Amino acid sequence: MNARRIAFVFAFLASLFYGVAFTVAKDVMPAYIKPFGFILLRVSVAGILFWLVGMTIKKEKIQNRDFIRIFMAALFGCALNMLTFFKGLSMTTPISAAVIMVITPVLVLSFSSLILKERTTPLKILGIFIGLSGTLLLILYGQKLEIDKTGMIGNLLVFVNAASYALYLIIIRNLTQKYHPLTFAKWIYLFGFFLVLPFGLAELKEVNWQELPDRAWIGMGYIVVITTFLTYMFNMFALRELKATTLSIFIYLQPLIASLYAILVGSDSLNTIKIMAAILIFTGVYLVTSKPKIKPGEVA
Repeated sequence: MNARRIAFVFAFLASLFYGVAFTVAKDVMPAYIKPFGFILLRVSVAGILFWLVGMTIKKEKIQNRDFIRIFMAALFGCALNMLTFFKGLSMTTPISAAVIMVITPVLVLSFSSLILKERTTPLKILGIFIGLSGTLLLILYGQKLEIDKTGMIGNLLVFVNAASYALYLIIIRNLTQKYHPLTFAKWIYLFGFFLVLPFGLAELKEVNWQELPDRAWIGMGYIVVITTFLTYMFNMFALRELKATTLSIFIYLQPLIASLYAILVGSDSLNTIKIMAAILIFTGVYLVTSKPKIKPGEVA
């Protein structure tokens, strides 16, 4: 198997693990550990693993001016991203959360246009509005045919998580080319630890570790080690052979995987609203990510 095929395998495994994580995390929260306490545990353990593995690579000196951008990356890509996602997931369903996350590529394009002043097309703008309409439909009516306040807030928090992650991708665009991914990751998680500490410390102290059942330990271990540390490593190795745009396509697998797994284990169910919202979001994503046809005489 050549390196490119191995990269595709790593990318698929990362999406597979992420897709299953929606239901696994939902089963653990809030029965055994509350969302913010779970995030502190996740960032702490994963951070330690990144620093330990980071000792195996050549030490890199980070320029002082880049620490500001790394801190911002930790704020949007670690703290705000994880806190809003786990809190939102504890209030909504795995399928709703997974579908909303697909809006991330649309938000990346929006932020690239607004912040980086990248040129867009009418078709992509249309895709943005279609995708956002699907997200709003899911946020407002994803739980039932009538408005459910708790589910609505949960879906809104997951949407904030997607927007935060999109901003994170914009912030790190140049840094990932400048430093080794492990060097970058260990500093993000170090800053992230101090950012989530005030939110998660009290909830982490409430955990009764002696009485946790095996399923809780397995669930926590899966989220902390597999979907935080290992999937980052998989994506890192995949990026050695694949373009970032190619790798991002695999995020579209997550709602399918999350839905199939959630339905399989009986943690969620489909309804008409979720199906309609998914169609709108996937349509928007397709329009945003599709390449325009090149007219004769134009350069791609």
